[in-house]
Amino acid sequence: MNMPPGKKPFIYNPPMKPYLSLVHYDNDIVVANKQSGLLSVTGIQPAHKDALISRVQKVLPTATVVHRLDMATSGIMVMALNKEAHRQISRQFQDRLTKKRYYARVDGIVAEDEGEVTLPLIVDWPNRPKQKVDHENGKPSLTYYRVIRRLENETWVELLPVTGRSHQLRVHMLSIGHPILGDRLYAHDEARDRAPRLQLHAETLILQHPASGQWQRFTAHVPFMDYRPEPLALPE
Repeated sequence: MNMPPGKKPFIYNPPMKPYLSLVHYDNDIVVANKQSGLLSVTGIQPAHKDALISRVQKVLPTATVVHRLDMATSGIMVMALNKEAHRQISRQFQDRLTKKRYYARVDGIVAEDEGEVTLPLIVDWPNRPKQKVDHENGKPSLTYYRVIRRLENETWVELLPVTGRSHQLRVHMLSIGHPILGDRLYAHDEARDRAPRLQLHAETLILQHPASGQWQRFTAHVPFMDYRPEPLALPE
């Protein structure tokens, strides 16, 4: 297969240390801290059979995927351990009852201390898996952002996605002129090469436990920031 000029073929080389990082598990759910570079789910090719779900299933065979993180994104992922848990957690994601918080290092200086991005998104078919803004056919998408720190040529931001579109945070940051550092799909060359990996991390996930109904907060420290955020508040 001929590759476009300047584009390197993708070679899947998932991280082995740590092989699996579990944050929590009980009779109904398992919560893992996914490493950047590891697929959330298995792919068709034999090399792509190593994924977070396959690693979890070696320990907890009944685990099933409820949501996904991009391969390059690290952070909190929840999986269900039985059909009822899967049904309930899936409904929470569908009804936007879960709360998610991400942190990212982005290119340039974000001028506003906080704001929102509402640009609708759709798959960019000729360039998939990339997504793009499409005001006519795109799905409604909403991201809130807040500046944490401004450095010489980058900004640290807190990101609160309300919707969960594919590549939403990456495209929304790009659309306001601040691609995420290390982004091999969307960042310009200089911003891409300033980090060895995508600087995006799913730090907190809040959901109702499918058995108890209690709100629970799961967190994973941001590996590329010297920053300790306040806990995200639980719903009342």
